[in-house]
Amino acid sequence: MNLAYRDVRHSLGRFLLTCAGLGLLLGVVLAMIGIYRGLVIEALTIARAPAVDLWVVESGTRGPFAEASRIPGDTREAIARLGGVAQAGSITYQTVETEHMSGKLRLYVIGYEPGRLGGPPRLVAGRGLAASHFELVADLSAGLALGDRLQLGRETFTVIGLTEQQVNSGGDPAVYISLLDAQKLQFDLAPPAARQQLARGTARTNLDTVNAVVARLLPNATPESVAEAVNRWKHLSAITQEGQEGILTKSLVDRARRQIGLFTSLLLVVSAVIIALIIYTMTMEKLKQIATLKLIGAPDRTIIGMIVQQALALGLIGFTIGATLILNVKDYFPRRVVLEPDNIFVLAAVVFLVCLFSSGLGVRAALRVDPAIALGG
Repeated sequence: MNLAYRDVRHSLGRFLLTCAGLGLLLGVVLAMIGIYRGLVIEALTIARAPAVDLWVVESGTRGPFAEASRIPGDTREAIARLGGVAQAGSITYQTVETEHMSGKLRLYVIGYEPGRLGGPPRLVAGRGLAASHFELVADLSAGLALGDRLQLGRETFTVIGLTEQQVNSGGDPAVYISLLDAQKLQFDLAPPAARQQLARGTARTNLDTVNAVVARLLPNATPESVAEAVNRWKHLSAITQEGQEGILTKSLVDRARRQIGLFTSLLLVVSAVIIALIIYTMTMEKLKQIATLKLIGAPDRTIIGMIVQQALALGLIGFTIGATLILNVKDYFPRRVVLEPDNIFVLAAVVFLVCLFSSGLGVRAALRVDPAIALGG
């Protein structure tokens, strides 16, 4: 006879309601883990999109994502001539806010040279850039459709292609335009500012400026050796792809990682306390029944097994409810939530250990019950 099953069946409604409440809490824990994984992936998405080996940026900076970087546009030709470099391309990055369908739309604008490195990694609809001006490839999360017209700066662009899962570390959808258009959008002065600069006798800003030059190397070349050659030029710095990803994860999402980790740990502690209190309450409610079991000679392992089984059932059902809920609603979050199988299995193992640990309070109370209580009124 399974005493745990019979006890749960006796108050099945309350037990399942308790499991549902615990499941919501564990679902939040799982969501926080998925949000953190999503933050890391989004932070690395734009850096991984060109599929390059080397980033060349302004000397003394850590790349176009961590801080500002401006280098001459003709740097690409110099990098392309280096030994070991197979391809090179110039890129600009900037955040722009515009209006679309009577609402504000915040975009991460990437400028690249069509036919060179830096463009969208994959198209799901439409085509890539073919003209030098006024064409745009947008991420699906921007809510744009093929043929839509969008105002960026003083120019109007037509959406001719769509890509997916291309967002920056802040979750802003990426759009790709030609390097010439991006340079004008980023570096060209507005007419009033240009007139003021002209009146002051200041030279016009040079538009042939980029934020970074990316390079793909030959199979027999190592990123470290080519980077060392670039670093000999005092006005440039070279960062390997691995180094760029390290900068992104440490500088852009490190604080969010620590905060989410702390919040997740607190939720797990709260879950442990809740499970312990629930099991303790369930144990205290049946002290007389436990005393009766002791009186008729039931061994302690039978009583301990009943309490531990109830704790594990509570954790298993609650975790199943929480995981099912989050897996079904994660696509509706405003930011990407990424849940890998290893995340789910690790949390399931943690919940198992938490249930075992939390059942200790109920076990301790049960083992201290005096069998004489069963003879009382």
